Amino acid sequence: MKAVLVINSGSSSIKYRFFELETYSVIATGFVEKIGEAESRLKHGWLNKENKHEEIVETKVVPDHRQGFDWIVDVNVRTSLGEKRDLFGIGHRVVHGGEVFREPTLIDDRVIRAIKEMIPLAPLHNPANLTAIEVARERRPDVPQVAVFDTAFHQTMPPRAFHYALPQALYTEHQVRRYGFHGTSHDYVSKKAAEHLDRPLDTLNLITLHLGNGASATAVREGKSIDTSMGMTPMEGLVMGTRCGDIDPAIHFYVGRAAGMSNEELETMLNKESGLKGICGVNDMREIIQLAGSGDEHAQLAIDVYCYRIRKYIGAYFAVLGQVDALVFTGGIGENAALIRKLCCEDLDCLGITLDNQKNEASSGEVSEIQEDKNLVRILVIPTDEELEIAKQTCELILRGN
Repeated sequence: MKAVLVINSGSSSIKYRFFELETYSVIATGFVEKIGEAESRLKHGWLNKENKHEEIVETKVVPDHRQGFDWIVDVNVRTSLGEKRDLFGIGHRVVHGGEVFREPTLIDDRVIRAIKEMIPLAPLHNPANLTAIEVARERRPDVPQVAVFDTAFHQTMPPRAFHYALPQALYTEHQVRRYGFHGTSHDYVSKKAAEHLDRPLDTLNLITLHLGNGASATAVREGKSIDTSMGMTPMEGLVMGTRCGDIDPAIHFYVGRAAGMSNEELETMLNKESGLKGICGVNDMREIIQLAGSGDEHAQLAIDVYCYRIRKYIGAYFAVLGQVDALVFTGGIGENAALIRKLCCEDLDCLGITLDNQKNEASSGEVSEIQEDKNLVRILVIPTDEELEIAKQTCELILRGN
């Protein structure tokens, strides 16, 4: 049985999933988290020879990603997977592809050099992505490996959407522009929406909302991204768990002077101490909803600001697209928080968006429609699966090359 392995290496974690090649069914999955902390944790699940699910959890000290990968290889060998499995290909999530990579790319030394050159654009993520690539190539030099870039889906944005109103030299010399992220997720749910609606993707206009601890909105015209809320970094756009989203850029200078904060302290504050956490002290939407329900004013304010920003982007992308066939919710919050979906659609009847509360509350786990029957715009809840999309793109590219 041939398999494809997908690796998603983050700044302090490594996620992985093995898919059976013919059906894309999951045969093993797991993660290592809290890399570099006092104690790291590995969770690994797999299908045994009787096709029954088994799972193990282990903890130990893992100081860096390379040792994290050693741990993953060890546990996979112990459960008869990993290096013993007949791998068709390995797909890697890479956060930033800049303007160089517009589609999935077979990895070679030239590609690795290019990803390294883009580390200044994604200093927290691209180094971890590179470590995954380097270790996988060392372990399995016989297996084709593919980089799938978060930014690639948004490379179809026109110049009017990706340029900032800054001196042109900053773009030509330092690549300062809007790139967008969560591209693999927006791409995946766009395809699933077309499949559900039984329409060719190139005939659809969609607004896709990936709402999780990180959050972004994308305007999709005829299957292609023409605008997205995240910018040069994942900090721009919607309010997120710990990121501020859109703010007046002069705030940086004012807070630096008023609070005596360095650039590094400001960057940490805007990335890790802002967003929902900045408003109410908590970044988990489930906890925030509970707090708001018990009368916590700051939690209610966090929800109000979060949903108001999303409604503004929905309105903006209606203007960009002109006509919209479906509004799509995905991501941990988008898929599971009925209250947030309701508030995001509030007072949008004038755009043809009217939520059916009963359908909204009942939505769970599968692709579902939650609009009123008379609705002009379909409202869809679609579970995202970035790993599955990476697996499919990896296999398609390898097959095209054979």
